[in-house]
Amino acid sequence: MTAPHATATAVLTGLALGDALGFPTEFNTVAQIEAKCGPWREMELITPAFVSDDTQMTLAFGRALRTAAGSGSLTPSSLERPLREEFVAWWRSPDNNRAPGRTCMTACELLSNPRRIWQEASQIHSKGCGANMRVAPAALVPGLSERARAGVAQFQAAVTHGHPTGLAASDLTGYAIRQLADGVRPAELPRRLREYATANRSYYHEYWLGDLWAHAQDPTPGHFIERGWDECLAVLDRLEAALGAGDEEADPCLVTGAGWVAEEALATGLLCFLLFPDEPVTALRRAACSSGDSDSIACLTGAFAGAHLGAGAWPGEWAGRIEYGEELGVLGLLWEGGGQGGGG
Repeated sequence: MTAPHATATAVLTGLALGDALGFPTEFNTVAQIEAKCGPWREMELITPAFVSDDTQMTLAFGRALRTAAGSGSLTPSSLERPLREEFVAWWRSPDNNRAPGRTCMTACELLSNPRRIWQEASQIHSKGCGANMRVAPAALVPGLSERARAGVAQFQAAVTHGHPTGLAASDLTGYAIRQLADGVRPAELPRRLREYATANRSYYHEYWLGDLWAHAQDPTPGHFIERGWDECLAVLDRLEAALGAGDEEADPCLVTGAGWVAEEALATGLLCFLLFPDEPVTALRRAACSSGDSDSIACLTGAFAGAHLGAGAWPGEWAGRIEYGEELGVLGLLWEGGGQGGGG
């Protein structure tokens, strides 16, 4: 299925809005955030609405996908070159001044050497949330089978973050966005995610990842990827416990984690969305007023909310002043039109 009309734009806009709302609150406690921003339910978007490296890298991945899909079938060889070029260009850009993650910076510097294969640049022991905060485009580009979409999601993560949990969490994040865009009810999502994680627990995407697993010194590819899916399944337990408690006023990071690592960013972003599935701005505010990696948590929350609600999810006054808004809209319109896909 392709995304419903305007869903791709709503996902990318929500991601950027969450990023901009959470960027000024990152590294603060909830008490510190409320002291400078007021009650969390009344938080306002800053002016100008600058975003962090989360949105910048999402755009880099989106541009790479557009280039690769435009040349024909989407394959590891067609995606690697533009993805590498976009990530290196981001690393070198003077606009890369938004507290970028160490893993992304280190990996992109290594990728800048054309003689180095990407598996050698990948930070094999890092499962930072930089692996999955940029994965949304993989869920939006039309024409991919579920298996190909999973491979693309894991590949874009692996180029910088080689830890199996970074790969699995990216795959699961993209799957959640795709499911919501295809009309799955939010209440059904945790069960769907658990079923997907269980079904894919031992599947290693060799076509996309090559011998990445061997760089981690695991005995087999299956053992390597199972470590990642098991951590994702464990954090889904924490998510379901938090949803059962249903505490809208508590710092979401206290139950599902601070979000600095991939599986916790996924779970805490989902928690904020699922507490307020039909109140997207409230969900963003809850995510941004959190004690952890608030911009990454909120950008994932925004992506989930945009996928669920589609066009009209975001106030025009907010969406109209987001940094990079024009480029986000161009990518969204491209994927809503179904003009580029490719690969099975």
